[in-house]
Amino acid sequence: MSNKKKFEHKKQPSEHKNKVLEGILSVNARGTGYLRAQEKDAEDVEIQNNNLNTALHGDTVSVSILPSRKNERPQGKVLTIQKRAKKAFAGILEKENDTYFLLPDDKKMYADIIITKDSVIKTGAEINQKVLVKINQWKKGSTSPEGEIIQILGKAGEHNTEMESILYEKGFEINFPEQVEAEAHRLEKTEKPIPQSEIAKRRDFRSTMTFTIDPKDAKDFDDAISIKFLGDGIFEIGVHIADVSHYVREKTHLDAEAVKREFSVYLVDRTIPMLPEVLSNDICSLNPGEEKLTFSAVFEMNSHGKILSRWFGKTIIKSDKRFTYELAQETINAGQGEFYKELKTLDEIAKKLRKEKTLHGAIDFEQDEVAFDLDLTGKPIRIYKKQRLDAHKLVEEYMLLANKEVAEFIYKAYKRTNSDSPFIYRIHDLPDQDKINSLSIFVKALGYDLVIEKKKNIRAIDLQNLFKQIEGKAEESMIKTAAVRSMAKAIYSTKNIGHFGLAFEFYTHFTSPIRRYPDLLVHRLLEKHLKDERLPKSEWIKYEKISADATEKEIRAAEAERDSKKYKQIEFMQDKVGQIFEGTITGVTDWGVYVEEKNTRAEGMVKVRDLGDDYYILDKNNYCLIGEKTKRKFSLGDQVKFKVTSADLEKRAIDCILI
Repeated sequence: MSNKKKFEHKKQPSEHKNKVLEGILSVNARGTGYLRAQEKDAEDVEIQNNNLNTALHGDTVSVSILPSRKNERPQGKVLTIQKRAKKAFAGILEKENDTYFLLPDDKKMYADIIITKDSVIKTGAEINQKVLVKINQWKKGSTSPEGEIIQILGKAGEHNTEMESILYEKGFEINFPEQVEAEAHRLEKTEKPIPQSEIAKRRDFRSTMTFTIDPKDAKDFDDAISIKFLGDGIFEIGVHIADVSHYVREKTHLDAEAVKREFSVYLVDRTIPMLPEVLSNDICSLNPGEEKLTFSAVFEMNSHGKILSRWFGKTIIKSDKRFTYELAQETINAGQGEFYKELKTLDEIAKKLRKEKTLHGAIDFEQDEVAFDLDLTGKPIRIYKKQRLDAHKLVEEYMLLANKEVAEFIYKAYKRTNSDSPFIYRIHDLPDQDKINSLSIFVKALGYDLVIEKKKNIRAIDLQNLFKQIEGKAEESMIKTAAVRSMAKAIYSTKNIGHFGLAFEFYTHFTSPIRRYPDLLVHRLLEKHLKDERLPKSEWIKYEKISADATEKEIRAAEAERDSKKYKQIEFMQDKVGQIFEGTITGVTDWGVYVEEKNTRAEGMVKVRDLGDDYYILDKNNYCLIGEKTKRKFSLGDQVKFKVTSADLEKRAIDCILI
């Protein structure tokens, strides 16, 4: 079949005619919207700014398809906005003539927000201050919405102001309501020390050697590991998780606030906890030398990591030691020290669990992460790559084990009893084939092969083979990022389909109830099952809604963390203007190339006009810009030297030139 015939057989925009599509709107910085096509092989629907009808990035909308010429991208018009992604925006208060307006931080907010004079007077806000504005109305035909100031955030450019702006911009609250704090402090008075009546109901691990392993700056410890040597190469290994569900009960202010927040949020300099600190850092936290209530997954295992038996239930522990990852690793490496034998045994079994997981197809998406040293004013004085130690992997393997085994236990128990009780799984669907084909083309342009059997879905082993090829190479991080973007997102769901990335048939989140609400619900549901309590079918709707909300808020929490890092990377580069760095070309576009500095992972833009005295053409198939006269080529993955020419915090951009 000729290329022409192939093209004619592809779905054309005219086939969309008279259709109404629903979905989540994406808007770019130029104010053009896109709605993902529902049919395979169809193009996304483009919505010009004048047809957005006040719809904003992230809104759930219905779109009618407009008539268009054959072979053109389908065009649409927003009919209705079913759900707003957000109504509050952070930005700088400005004034032109006699009109006050907000210049939003969100670059995908394509309209300034007009602010009433009464709102400015009432709050005492000043020009050039950072404020949080709530949209009250957007009249049909108006180019800008109208809003009011609901909070003054502070002076633009100041560390605390900018970090709080990121949080509020993503819809997160910083302070807890008074009734929530009061409820938490009442628990502190009534639940400390732990009543003997509660201890009597639980399996006692206080005399079993137990420790926590966490980052050195951690303040909340929600997991601990115990080990008991049973002889003949058999070990009892316990994964003990803070029993948050004992303290945070349904129909309380604490629970309502936790479900509203869903997650703790981590920025470069702070944590915004899901629970008040008296709970997250004290009552629930598995602090060393303190008796704590836990929900545990306990396994009898041999030295090969084979599970001989498992038990789930409520427990009480007393942690013997608070290890940092670095201290645990030093102990293992030294071959001696406090709890060396226990750490060494756990590490050896963890490595076997990891090997087994890889053999079954688990994909290692591990990438370099950066951390920041800040001075007392919040200014970044150092950005460095985090070390990934075997001690990190040790803890990870036992958490994965507990999550997997809890999910399998519940799923099979429900199936065995034909139970309709709900549960919350952590699922990861198979990748979209079109995205995988695009990834294959992408890595081919960089000189690598993603080999996929014809007419078959990609297998985890195919990605494993690709990652072996790029291990240790400069473009490893870039290709792994592209691979992650080609994958389906891991989400929370009441329906189990397994986890592709981990190669697990059953998976949930059980191990972090201090900072993730889904884990708290998993504890409640597991306890109900262990007590043989049935939930009515009507409960499904509640848990399905919470699962969907949790997935959405998890994405926003990750975006907030990423935005705070990007802000500090740009701030770090402000006094490096004129300096030369080494990096990698990570993006190629019509308007220039993106370069990433190799140590800080700060990304800057080299504009086409700064590439040299030539006209550059984008070769999309080979991910490169080619000079028309000189044939000079700038390709994705190229190692380059570049000079920073500006670092603009307001624009959130670093500009560079190549050396």
